[in-house]
Amino acid sequence: MIQCDIQSARGRAALAAALVLSLLACKGEAAPQAPPAAVKAAIVLHRDVPVFIEAIGQTRGNTETEIRARVEGFVEKVHFQEGMPVKKGDLLYTLDAGPFQANLAQAKANLAEAQAQWARTRQDVERFEPLVKDNAVSRQEYETSVALEKAAAAATEAAQAAARRAAVDFGYTKVLAPDDGLVGRSEVQAGTLVGRGLPTLLTRVSKIDPIHVRFTLAEADYLRYARAKRSPEIVDKGTIPFELILADGSIHPHKGRFVFVDRAVDPETGTILVEAAFPNPDGLVRPGQYAKVRALAEVKKGAILVPQRSVQEQQGVFNVAVVKPDDTVELRPVRTGERIGALWIIESGLKPDERIVVEGLQKVRQGAKVTAQMVAIEDAAASSSGTPGA
Repeated sequence: MIQCDIQSARGRAALAAALVLSLLACKGEAAPQAPPAAVKAAIVLHRDVPVFIEAIGQTRGNTETEIRARVEGFVEKVHFQEGMPVKKGDLLYTLDAGPFQANLAQAKANLAEAQAQWARTRQDVERFEPLVKDNAVSRQEYETSVALEKAAAAATEAAQAAARRAAVDFGYTKVLAPDDGLVGRSEVQAGTLVGRGLPTLLTRVSKIDPIHVRFTLAEADYLRYARAKRSPEIVDKGTIPFELILADGSIHPHKGRFVFVDRAVDPETGTILVEAAFPNPDGLVRPGQYAKVRALAEVKKGAILVPQRSVQEQQGVFNVAVVKPDDTVELRPVRTGERIGALWIIESGLKPDERIVVEGLQKVRQGAKVTAQMVAIEDAAASSSGTPGA
């Protein structure tokens, strides 16, 4: 029994010694290193870049006319088709003209009566004037006739004014288009009483060729635009053409021109109102549409561009992973500029022909070795629909 315990103890000691020798042997071997991370890299773009200012605006006619009832009456007939072009002088509405025709007839009768009275008093003055010199009539009677003649003349002028007003009111029973344009929907129908109290809105007429777009610019963008107007590299004859991008992403085929800029910047929003005009011969663009307006602000010479997804932001600091010639990564801070589509202008921090990581940013760290597969910037930008920084 004692001999068995001695043999067991010897076996355990031998096993322990073998383990110690094994550990000592392991300490002398180096741990295997992880292979370099596989990433996609690209050479930064280096070229002249046009920089645009953009704003969201709303279209409107170059003239917007509200058609209102100028007299009180019932609508007899609507003569136009809603949403269709009209010409200046086209009949839009007819109001019940009966009361106004009667008023005009009464005003003409009053005018005739006043004119007759004026003629009679004028005759009295002409008859009394030679008689008063011969004392055939009293001066008082003569002066009374003169006063009556003046009163009759004033009454005639009042009657003439009333007749003209009655004729104007009668003319307002026919509502005509004030100019060529596109007529909107009718706000009233036949049988509607209009013009009571305040002039009733009947419809609107808009001139849509050219179509105007009103939009607001941030103060900084306005200053860039104002300076660009004076730049000989961009401007031809002092004008900068505008582009109109419609809601479906299509670009209006006709370039626009500057119309006006408001006199002051809104102190609450820091923006200023601007309006541009675009030819619209086919009437495709209608008032009230939302659209994007774009104008060239400057051309950056020799700009460096990178995909937006290759730029990382941490606490307001922007970094780009640069692949150095020895295939190690340098996380370099950069200063960003304008965004051009899926690309970002880098103002400082990068040099032409440098390589940057465009995919696999989560795999890299400062000083780490990488295996870079080279791709074109356009390919990297096209794949930027994924999560930024992925």
